[in-house]
Parts: sequence; C-alpha cells; structure tokens
Amino acid sequence: MLVAQPGPLEESEIFERTAGGAEANVATVLPQLGVATAWLSRVGDDGFGRYLLTHLTERGVDVSAVVTDPGRPTAVYVKERGSGSGKATDLAERASRMLYYRTGSAASALSPADLAATPAARLLSGCDLVHFTGITTALSASATALTEALLALPRDGRLVSFDLNFRPALWAGRAEKAAEVLARHVRGCDVVFLGADEAGAVFGTGDADELRAMFPEPAQLIVKNDAHTVTGFDGTHRVEVPALGLEVTERIGAGDAFAGGYLAALLHDRPPAQRLRFGHLCAAAALTGTGDGAQLPAPAILERLAAVDETTWAELHYNDTVIENVAS
Repeated sequence: MLVAQPGPLEESEIFERTAGGAEANVATVLPQLGVATAWLSRVGDDGFGRYLLTHLTERGVDVSAVVTDPGRPTAVYVKERGSGSGKATDLAERASRMLYYRTGSAASALSPADLAATPAARLLSGCDLVHFTGITTALSASATALTEALLALPRDGRLVSFDLNFRPALWAGRAEKAAEVLARHVRGCDVVFLGADEAGAVFGTGDADELRAMFPEPAQLIVKNDAHTVTGFDGTHRVEVPALGLEVTERIGAGDAFAGGYLAALLHDRPPAQRLRFGHLCAAAALTGTGDGAQLPAPAILERLAAVDETTWAELHYNDTVIENVAS
C-alpha cells in the first residue's frame, strides 16, 4: 500500500510504503491476542510481494502457504488522505479513501486450485476458523469460485467467518452479480460481519433486525452501524454494545481490527457481549493509530477494559492515558 501525503493526490510528491488488505489486517490482529494465524493468498515475484510477506511474518503470521506468481504483479492500493484545504480534489481533513490497482494482480488469479494445494490443504485441515471478505470474492470470477469452494468444504468443526466489505469499484464488470454472490456467502458462513451502510447498498436495508430476519442462517451475525453501536446476534440472543469515545486519527482498517478482536474473543470462548467489546477495543486502537494494521495494547489491558461494568464502559474514552492507567 502506498500512502499519499495529506491533500490532493496529484500534489503528493512522497508516498509512504506500508501494507494492508482486509484479511491481512485481521491476520495481524490475531497473533497479538494469542491466536496462531496463517494467511493464504498469491503475491507477485516482485519487491512488493517480498515486502508484504516479510511484513506479515514479522507480525507473527504464517505465510508458508502463500503462492508466488511469476507472471502477475502484487496488487497495489493507494491511500488518498484529505487535508481539508477546500480544493476541488481534496478530501476533508482526516478523511481517506482507497484507490485499487488490482486488475491482473496475482491475487486476482486465486482459484479453487489454491485451496487444494498441499500447504493450503494442510492449514485448512488443522485450523479452527477461516476468515475471508467480500473484497477477495470481488477480485475475479476465479476468486469467487475459490470462496464458494471454501464454503462447500466439509467443516469438521471448523468455523467460517465472512465480512461483507462491499467495494463497488472491485465489482466493475460484474456489478449485477454482487448482491446474489454476497448473499450466498452470508448465508453460507457461521460468523458474519455487516456494515450497516454497506448492507444497505447491497441488500436494501441497514437495520440490524431486518438483516437478521433476512439472514437467519449464520449462527452469529454482527451489524455495525453509523450510530456507533454494534448489534450482535448469537442464535436468537441479541446484544448491543456502544463504541468507545475517542479522537479519530484515521478510519480505514477499523472494521478489520473489530473483526480480529471479535474472532479472537470467540476463539477464547468469551460470551457475546465480551466479543463485541474486544472488537470495539481493537477498532479503537486502529482508529487512534496510523496505518491499516492496528497496534494493540497488551492483552491483559484489553481484558481489564473489556470487563468493566456497563456504566464505566459507556463513559470510557479510549486514549493513551486510559491505557497507561489500566496498565499501572
């Protein structure tokens, strides 16, 4: 990922190289919470691909099943950041958006054969949970075939988690299929994350109860809305947990951090409200930090914050001072 300087993109003379991607962002959260994690994908035989694998490895992510594609490049994102200058092509201050340069990339060539390859099959046979997003299935018809093949595999007790992550630009040329494909994915998974705004664009509603009625199949359905609350359904049990107060540095990556926190808490057998709180805490770390990948406080600090009473939680303002006080 190349991060521009704040202001109109055409005026940025310097771009900071970093790494991102929805599943990769989730993957870097999980090891920080004590969950052994591997990432499956394809990268190009180029410097960007080698950098990405090093980046993930340094953060405790197993990349042994990643395929290096000699004929296609590693995909690139460009992150455009606003300065609030008022210029016609500038974004608001602290606002950001992603530009995708993924057509013909190594990852766009993902196919069911990548699941059958020995390293990937070995990881899938031994894992407790597989997580993927609507970004991956949007990359190409062959990537959709991979995600649908993943859903068709025997579960053998393994959970499958899906984050809608609807990105219209990635569906160019296949837009008429997006709602049908994504609905099948939602119905075929055990744990599903939906942003209310994205669900509204794809399925016609962002209301949590309406979405649950529309999609009763996932055992767990988590709906994030613009009112800064998250509604979680675990079977018929419904729980709502408000987000923490904080000063936003940047929004991109917060949803991935939320998913990582929730899934870690799920794998650690925490109750539904605790899962949502861990999600909020990890999202807060992403929102108050820089870069797509969240750098979390120590797990013991997160555990103490997640265990406070409802009144304290509602009044909690996430910042370095709070973290330092909990740590001491």
